[in-house]
Amino acid sequence: MASADLERHGVTGLVSTIFFGLVLCLAGPARAEDRPAPTPAAPSAPTSQTTPAPATSGPAAPATPAPASPPASTPTSPDAGDSEQNMPGIPKDASAQTVEVAAKPTAILSAKAKWDQAFAAIKATQEELKAAVEKAGLKPAGRPLTVFTETDDNGFSYRAMLPLAEKPAGKTELTDKVKLGASPAGKALKFQHHGPYADIDSTYDLITAYLDEKSLEAQDYFVEDYLTDLKSADDPNLSVDIYIFLK
Repeated sequence: MASADLERHGVTGLVSTIFFGLVLCLAGPARAEDRPAPTPAAPSAPTSQTTPAPATSGPAAPATPAPASPPASTPTSPDAGDSEQNMPGIPKDASAQTVEVAAKPTAILSAKAKWDQAFAAIKATQEELKAAVEKAGLKPAGRPLTVFTETDDNGFSYRAMLPLAEKPAGKTELTDKVKLGASPAGKALKFQHHGPYADIDSTYDLITAYLDEKSLEAQDYFVEDYLTDLKSADDPNLSVDIYIFLK
């Protein structure tokens, strides 16, 4: 895809980079020249993209935990009238819905990982975040989220988030690493992935194609909302909602 198209779609490049990174993760370490070239449906992305710093002391909006530019928020239930089921190119296991996401107070832990360590890194970060919240005596109010904010050929930056029943008064952090902020908010497209995390690349392929087909402009970050526990990359019962925030 031409650079003008990438600018027009905004997050398409980031989604594509994540997509190819996951493919590399599954295939194992490979030289740069051995990596598959992007296809029209999944255009290659710029070597690196960065999202604004979070408005709160925590990570940025959905792009890591508390977005600096966009208000942080957590996914909410879509209105029935906004459903975009059965869209061209979107199979039953990757339906798309237009939703308005509301922000929620969250605990946030920022991290980086290599592509070949993606699942293990995300799982470990979420477990560390949950332990910090429990130690602080706070009550979680939702499933864990991962906000992808920056990528390159070697890996990616992200923010693990855990929604809280309420933000502790007068506090901006739980530890030196765990901050307090809000989850991303705003208008978004919600896609669903059911099955092994090792197969999530196919869902991102569809998302990239959908954004291209609809000429949609998106923010430079996206969110994975885990509806089931992160057990293993091969868990056939894994269920993930993926949120692409629109401009």
